[in-house]
Amino acid sequence: MNAETLFISDLHLDPDKPEISQNFLRFIKIRAAQARGLYILGDLFEAWLGDDDGAEAFTELFAAIKHLSTTCRICFVQGNRDFLVGEQLLHKLGARLLQEITIIQLGHHRVALMHGDQLCTDDTQYQTFRAQVRSLDWQQQYLAKTLAERQAIAKQLRRQSRQAMREKSDHIMDVNAQTVADSFDRLGVDTIIHGHTHRPALHSIAPDRQRIVLGDWNPEASYLSWKDGQFSLIDPRV
Repeated sequence: MNAETLFISDLHLDPDKPEISQNFLRFIKIRAAQARGLYILGDLFEAWLGDDDGAEAFTELFAAIKHLSTTCRICFVQGNRDFLVGEQLLHKLGARLLQEITIIQLGHHRVALMHGDQLCTDDTQYQTFRAQVRSLDWQQQYLAKTLAERQAIAKQLRRQSRQAMREKSDHIMDVNAQTVADSFDRLGVDTIIHGHTHRPALHSIAPDRQRIVLGDWNPEASYLSWKDGQFSLIDPRV
């Protein structure tokens, strides 16, 4: 029997929401402990402002992830909340950073992994912001500020984001169907796995194409399993 490969995203770990951290800790010790691979597809944190943050609230969790890495390959894709995760934190977690879009082979499936925000092209305002904060110049200028300054900026950006989300339709904040179709063609894959939208589902795009959306942890565990040639989406809402 083949070992299991697991996929998660959108935990949005937050010191003010310890129940999510505790659920993730149980997931690591019970479910992931037997897996051969764990892919974290972004937004592991509600916000990550730089690797110089001590993140004392997550000390136990970080140690558990590091211990898991001794038996399980851990890979990380940056999301829109934690695009500043760097080599220092990755080393602490025993994780490997993947490209924004990474292609892997699972059985006979050629699979593209991504956070998913790049598929939401109807939200042009967000895409402009995304391009700005993903630029090296912006990140260097931001990380040059003190942690306190970065925290203040992040709070302001979150207030602006919440206000903008209230004014946008659900349709605008979901993926664009044509962008998804173009991604299948451009990448030459039959499966796309992503998070970001918090709308867990398995979508059959065509007889030979599927898009799998990971759910957020709210606070229950949500994850995708690949085992014995089959995908299984485990989420209390599906």
